[in-house]
Amino acid sequence: MSAVSKISINDLNLKGKRILVRVDFNVPLDERGCITDDRRIQAALPTIRKILTESGRPILMSHLGRPKGQVRPELSLRPVARRLEKLLGTPVTMAGDCIGTEVADLVAAQRGGQTVLLENLRFHPEETENDAAFSKHLASLGDAYVNDAFGTAHRAHASTVGVTRYLQPAAAGYLMKKELDILSQALKDPSRPYVAVLGGAKVSGKIEIIESFLGRVDALLIGGGMAFTFLRARGLEVGNSLVEKDRVPLADTILKRAAAGGVEVLLPVDCRVAEVIEQGASSHIVPVDGIPGNGIGVDIGPETWRRFADRIEAAQTVVWNGPMGVFEIDAFAAGTYHIAEALVRATDAGALTIVGGGDSAAAMARGGYQGRVGHISTGGGASLEFLAGKDLPGVEALTERNKP
Repeated sequence: MSAVSKISINDLNLKGKRILVRVDFNVPLDERGCITDDRRIQAALPTIRKILTESGRPILMSHLGRPKGQVRPELSLRPVARRLEKLLGTPVTMAGDCIGTEVADLVAAQRGGQTVLLENLRFHPEETENDAAFSKHLASLGDAYVNDAFGTAHRAHASTVGVTRYLQPAAAGYLMKKELDILSQALKDPSRPYVAVLGGAKVSGKIEIIESFLGRVDALLIGGGMAFTFLRARGLEVGNSLVEKDRVPLADTILKRAAAGGVEVLLPVDCRVAEVIEQGASSHIVPVDGIPGNGIGVDIGPETWRRFADRIEAAQTVVWNGPMGVFEIDAFAAGTYHIAEALVRATDAGALTIVGGGDSAAAMARGGYQGRVGHISTGGGASLEFLAGKDLPGVEALTERNKP
């Protein structure tokens, strides 16, 4: 799905209209409730400013954390409202809820130049249930709908799909459009060699993605905790490293399918092991066939990152999702940062490089690699599903450009 087939905010008449905007303000908070990273808020600013500049009235809605349908004050969007007001330099009014009479009255009284931010959508279980009545209440707040939350586009929730059944037109915001335009390049006609680098803890969350990539990429590089399930499938003992035992047969099937399809799969040949995963723990490098019984694999080793880097730097299209180890601990982060550096070199050599959000994006930020690769997606799961050729419900729900 390309952004070209869906209308964008540029196609809307915004003047005097109430524009209901799904944004992704799911930002990290510290124990005091202070925002520690406002990149997701900043990413939504172009769309919000477009509405304000053209005399529209933005009504923003988002989730924060996982309150599981309960009102949890520590997951209120109030800190986001304060930060957004500072970034915009114009008034932001925080609603006490996201639906109800008081919210409707607040929106009805909204003045030009003022932004309204609704309270956490997921304080209501109906949001993730894509409840029709809840969707209709949200839709009643706007004259048009804009989805600028690519990171939630793979979820069929009330604010991403349900609302579009009652509120049209439904357009892509600037961030959504940018994501779709760039990712479409890698999906439709990628320059080759095409390499996917996958990491993170578990295989289970990425099985369908891995299977889809097998028909698209030339090489699949697997690191992180998920690599040990594949190493077990190859008959290796991996000590106390993370292994999803019920997924070992599936990992074996994937390896066989890759071999039959001519897709090169690179697994770690060495790794850093520790007895415990904690700051200050002693660790050392071992070959993957020499992991001690009490050892836990916490990062890929130097020979592995060299082999991975060689494949990345020879590629014309690279997609990376998931760290190579427990990168939150400095001593276990070297492999992840070496992969990031390889992507920078590939970018400099002219490759299209895409980092798929989440922990990978956090690693790029921590390592100071932002702005040095082609694209860092705001949606980890959404970007992976899109690149694997899956339809994203939040994108499919937008208004087609060829419709009258």
